Amino acid sequence: MKKEISCGPSDNSLPNTTKHENPEWEESMGSASSMLTQYDIEEVQQHCDHLFSQQEIVSLYQRFCQLDRNAKGFISADEFLSVPEFAMNPLSQRLLNMVDGLNFKDFVAFLSAFSVKASVLQKVELIFKVYDSDCNGKVSFNDILEVLRDLSGTFMSDEQREKVLTQVFKEAGYTRESYFMLDDFIKVFGSSGLKLEVEVPVD
Repeated sequence: MKKEISCGPSDNSLPNTTKHENPEWEESMGSASSMLTQYDIEEVQQHCDHLFSQQEIVSLYQRFCQLDRNAKGFISADEFLSVPEFAMNPLSQRLLNMVDGLNFKDFVAFLSAFSVKASVLQKVELIFKVYDSDCNGKVSFNDILEVLRDLSGTFMSDEQREKVLTQVFKEAGYTRESYFMLDDFIKVFGSSGLKLEVEVPVD
């Protein structure tokens, strides 16, 4: 017997798909009254490398249903900003470019990098994508400096930020003119204690 979780029409329940990808999900999940079956839960759990429990996935689905106000099957950047933990993140404006149009599976996969169970490598890979704003597969000194400015706010001056970052580059054997590929980025920042947790309600 399949376990089914429904948000119901009054809660703007959604199919686990976008109009852009995974048409099989669109077909299987149906309309706004669709339900999340045990099979769906297990599939999503695989998609996020089991970083969320099944109970957490159910809670995320309910939140997804609430966020997608027009029952489109995906979440817009503006709708994503209504998640308090996301809106409060100092990188939220940069992250918006990565979340616009996410279906449920990709919504969970994106949030998995913020899980306490996610590895440092997974967190570093997400941060690299944030820095790589033009998606050319590399980041510059100035790219990183811009994000560091977002993270540190008024706690550090521009001069202090440049000094710290220059020292990090120097210790890793790079100069201010260097470009980081993902492997370089992991080498330099992979040992840092990145804090990207997000609380998932499991009421």
